[in-house]
Amino acid sequence: MASKLLLFGLLVNLLMPTDANVGVCNGRVGNNLPSEADTVTLYRNHRISKMRIYDPNQLTLDALRGTNIELMIDVPNKDLQLLNDQSRANIWVRDNIQRYPNVNFKYIVVGNEVDPDPSKESSRYVSFVLPAMRNVHNALIAARLNRIKVSTATYTGLLRDAYPPSNGAFKVPGYIQPIIRFLVDNNLPMLANIYPYFGYRNDPNRNLPYALFTAQGNVVTDQNNGLRYSNLFDAMLDAHYAAQARVGGGSLDIVVSESGWPSAGGEAANVGYAGTFYKNLIEHVKGARGTPLKPQKVIEAYLFAMFDENEKPGEPTEKNFGIFNPVSRNLKYDLRFD
Repeated sequence: MASKLLLFGLLVNLLMPTDANVGVCNGRVGNNLPSEADTVTLYRNHRISKMRIYDPNQLTLDALRGTNIELMIDVPNKDLQLLNDQSRANIWVRDNIQRYPNVNFKYIVVGNEVDPDPSKESSRYVSFVLPAMRNVHNALIAARLNRIKVSTATYTGLLRDAYPPSNGAFKVPGYIQPIIRFLVDNNLPMLANIYPYFGYRNDPNRNLPYALFTAQGNVVTDQNNGLRYSNLFDAMLDAHYAAQARVGGGSLDIVVSESGWPSAGGEAANVGYAGTFYKNLIEHVKGARGTPLKPQKVIEAYLFAMFDENEKPGEPTEKNFGIFNPVSRNLKYDLRFD
């Protein structure tokens, strides 16, 4: 009897989410990755309670049934125009959400890093983002699934100024302001991809301890409000909060939908720095601390990414953000998620 109770307890522990506000993004742009089912098993074995996927991968959704892992699921940019039709949005929600009643959907990300800058490939999708968001939200309400939050994922590249943090402002407020108004009106969060690695690399003063959460004391004092910053992550996040406030989003929460550090492929990209960043980010988030600007708002963040992705396009660092080795399936770093 005792052994049966012990087994039951272990099963409950595998099924129950943890209280940690840390998730991991499950990118799958590689030819050497574990199967979707084996990947979900890794999440459960390491007590990772939140996952982001970048398309409605049916094998992943099937593997998530009954696990209670909170899921952030993307509508890929290429599908945004299709969902500008309400009936198509209804079908998308039916096929990818309602068909999986025992999957714990939390967020739907309608577009990732869509940027109105004409030099960016994603600029072609700008006009489709808000109508698709609205239609997916309407479909969820019609299906009585309004507990699932609809948003879009922005990134620091949309800001024209981020230093000091209180100067944060969007380059093209006309694009983002209607989106923010929709989120505020419907009590939905903004999502933002926050990468201190790129912030560090683009900073002519380059303070590595500040980027890795290892600075001894405060590094930046915001002269506009006196707030002090000991790490670049908080400064970048508060720049997003400041930018939102300038266009009517002062009350809007932000979920950090991606953050990571590469282990190879570029300047300051190595296993030592990456491991330090991930470990310290997890501790920072688990410490239930907010940012200097929003000290009462507990941070929810998703690490990027589960595996190195050897077919990811772009510069070499893009292939090396994984926290697990895809072949051995071992953690590359000494990390705990519970």
